[in-house]
Amino acid sequence: MNPDTPIEHHGAKLDFSADMSYSDYLQLDALLNAQHPRSPDHNEMLFIIQHQTSELWMKLMLHELRAAVAAIAADQLPPAFKMLARVSRIMEQLVHAWDVLATMTPPEYSAIRPYLGRSSGFQSWQYRCIEFLLGNKKAAMLKPHSHRPELLAQVEAAWRAPSLYDEALRLLARRGITVPESHTERDWTQAYQASDGVQQAWLSVYRTPQSQWDLYQLGEELTDLEDAFRLWRFRHLTTVQRIIGEKRGTGGTAGVGYLRQMLDVVLFPEIWAVRTDL
Repeated sequence: MNPDTPIEHHGAKLDFSADMSYSDYLQLDALLNAQHPRSPDHNEMLFIIQHQTSELWMKLMLHELRAAVAAIAADQLPPAFKMLARVSRIMEQLVHAWDVLATMTPPEYSAIRPYLGRSSGFQSWQYRCIEFLLGNKKAAMLKPHSHRPELLAQVEAAWRAPSLYDEALRLLARRGITVPESHTERDWTQAYQASDGVQQAWLSVYRTPQSQWDLYQLGEELTDLEDAFRLWRFRHLTTVQRIIGEKRGTGGTAGVGYLRQMLDVVLFPEIWAVRTDL
């Protein structure tokens, strides 16, 4: 068709007075009017949109992680693999999002920092649910949400439930692989502790992948996931260091020092350790 042909001749619908439009479907009026800078500084819009879009990606991560945990618990590994792969790709998006925030210089951030009060990404309830679903559980992390009972209920539910890794180990046990009972029936609110017995369980999977390929693939999906999560944490650290140096965070943490400590957290320790034995 000739590029100069009027758009209506292409069959495009142009009148939405009686039909749902793109904007209606996505509720763009609410979404695009949710940015309310508190400072007069031009750069605050970047800071707000960076964090709002990250929260949207985290909403999708939670949607996929919860479904993946349920699928593993129900012995439905193919859909779980798809969901976990999607979560890893979402984390890649979040890693690259730091590249945009890194365009904010220290003087630019200093201009908006007084307007942030004590608010901080440390207080993100969605991020806390993600960490709990991935097994990094600390009861103290419930406290920042105690002023919002409806949010606290969601964070607490993730804290009390078996994590993604807990369900993976229970699956191994159901498949006849010896997994210590201390790691298949335990207090799920406690932080995970690495086990030689669990390492041996994964070693039996990795030594004979052809006979139990889906469990082997599960191990690799978890490895991909933690690899992506580590990159996300590392990029967070370097971006914060670039913008505020060694200053304390607005939420009261040690800032870069706290983020460095988080880099040492290993979510699925035996899957990484088993590589030395192969």
